[in-house]
Amino acid sequence: MNRAVTIALLASLMLIPYITNATYVNIVEPFNATINASNASVYLGKIGPGQTLYVTISAATTYNNTKYNIGWDELAVSKLPKGWIAQNSSLYTTQISAKITVAPDAANGTYPITLSAINLGNYSKLGSINFKAIVNVTPDVFKLSVHPTNISTGPGQPANIYVTINNTGVSDSPFQITLHNLPAWNRTDTVIALHHTSQDFVYPVYVNEPGAYRTSLYVSSVASPLIFKQTNVSITTVASVPNDYAALGQGAPIFPITYEPAYAVMYLINLLARHI
Repeated sequence: MNRAVTIALLASLMLIPYITNATYVNIVEPFNATINASNASVYLGKIGPGQTLYVTISAATTYNNTKYNIGWDELAVSKLPKGWIAQNSSLYTTQISAKITVAPDAANGTYPITLSAINLGNYSKLGSINFKAIVNVTPDVFKLSVHPTNISTGPGQPANIYVTINNTGVSDSPFQITLHNLPAWNRTDTVIALHHTSQDFVYPVYVNEPGAYRTSLYVSSVASPLIFKQTNVSITTVASVPNDYAALGQGAPIFPITYEPAYAVMYLINLLARHI
């Protein structure tokens, strides 16, 4: 064996302890991923301006053939884009989360965030692992589906709109559902569609006066008015005896209290007629 081959072989053997002793970081939120010396960056996904995400790692790791249930003590955010806000994790928990909030005026684009998994005091000889988490800032972080979009009902009678929010981003920031420009008070509902999930919500609509109305149902992120979608909805309200009976149960008519027993009977008759 010549001298060059012998030196190369010895060098490779010297590296074996370092490969064996290599440790890692297991990301568990917003999805599962493993970070090690050969994988120093991870793409997290989409997030809107002003929204907040949590990067969570497991404290457990392995080093020098020793398993640690509590190896990483802290997840720290060491570098952020300008105007962003971060909060390092709490200490000594089995799952460690760092909180990151995007600047409300952040322009669309790809941004790196530098994080450090730290073994405080290096008591377990783990040191720290630095890695980059990359996010794509865009207001297009959810998909919206609404049905029905053509509704026929009676004055004062509730009509349900079914709203599906498919959150394709990495933030769990709440959304608001609202409807404008109707001759009745309609509430704003605040809901949460968790990241990478699709969830259904029921939004009741009331119209007090007969007529044909064209409006829009809005879904927007609480974090930023830039994150919103809307769907046109047509509502027709027609006064009729069955519709008036149905509205009685909602307290729409205002008459003397002595008539209330009769109204209750009318409402019950209407319910029976609709379900028999």
